[in-house]
Amino acid sequence: MKLKPLFDRVVVKEITQEETTVGGIFLPTAAKEKQEIAVVVAVGEGGVIDGKDVEMIVNVGDKVLYSKYAGSTFKIDGEELTIIKQSDILAVVED
Repeated sequence: MKLKPLFDRVVVKEITQEETTVGGIFLPTAAKEKQEIAVVVAVGEGGVIDGKDVEMIVNVGDKVLYSKYAGSTFKIDGEELTIIKQSDILAVVED
């Protein structure tokens, strides 16, 4: 299934964390802190939203940091995806 977000929405997929620490300690899922870093998988077209022109500045494939409680999470085709507003993105991560 292909998603096409509307207006200023962005679809992101959380980047999975390592299961063990550098020292080799296994971390169960419940002990891991949720990471708000994700890769952008789809971007809306922007446009006029609440009377303001919104230009989309993130692109598919960008790694981004986003607000902790932002967006809505859905499971689509077995993948967990989150739909957020572009304004909830705090930074683009550059390698």
